[in-house]
Amino acid sequence: MSTWLDDVFPVTKPIIGMCHLPALPGDPAYDKNGGMDAIIAHARHEITALQEGGVDGILISNEFSLPYLTETEPITAISMARVIGEIRSELSVPFGVNVLWDAVRSIDLAVATGASFVREIFTGVYASDFGLWNTNVGKTARHRQAVSGGDVRLLFNIVPEAAAYVAERDLAQLTRSTVFNCVPDGLCVSGLTAGAPTDTSTLKIVKEHAGCTPVFVNTGVRPDTLAESMKFADAGIVGTFFKKDGKFENDVDKARVEDLMSVARSVR
Repeated sequence: MSTWLDDVFPVTKPIIGMCHLPALPGDPAYDKNGGMDAIIAHARHEITALQEGGVDGILISNEFSLPYLTETEPITAISMARVIGEIRSELSVPFGVNVLWDAVRSIDLAVATGASFVREIFTGVYASDFGLWNTNVGKTARHRQAVSGGDVRLLFNIVPEAAAYVAERDLAQLTRSTVFNCVPDGLCVSGLTAGAPTDTSTLKIVKEHAGCTPVFVNTGVRPDTLAESMKFADAGIVGTFFKKDGKFENDVDKARVEDLMSVARSVR
């Protein structure tokens, strides 16, 4: 069955590599000495390694803005827009953005930079490491229209990292109700944190009840797990494995990108 993925990506079951930006102005770990120039240089290195390694798409996020806000300060999206503006001409694959964890600002950034998709928490109420986490998907969907973002695809985290639903909900029912009520463009299935394995049985349940909505395996993708994940997922998002020595805090290692993409091509 054809989906919007076929319009955006030239391959089936695309692999999207993460470009994790360093801490930004206003973040606790921001490097004032290196400043924005260092962040831009880092982003340029990451996208070069990802693209030369063969990824099908890139997702740019403020991954090192820890601890995250659910309503970000204006400087965060503004800084990300500066970075993307500097490297935009060097992006040769489709790209998306994620302003953690702020759905509205993510959409704004996508519209301003020409991103094809956004990954965020768009629906649900959670108890999380960042406090009580509420959403307003109806308001967010209307905001997308108000800022002329109707073409920006919204990838919903159906099993969010570092969070749990306030009310216990059956995953199959949750998937069906999210698809029916919220009309997501994609569903992302995650492990507990960045780099944590995504449970295959969870991925299978979401896929079985998602209808024609594409399903993404969102964390823990490695060469030895890719084939099993792609039995159920329509695409994969990879961050930690692509880093040197497979460590979240390290830079992207082109050789590791090439290794995983070789497996990805063999299982399509």
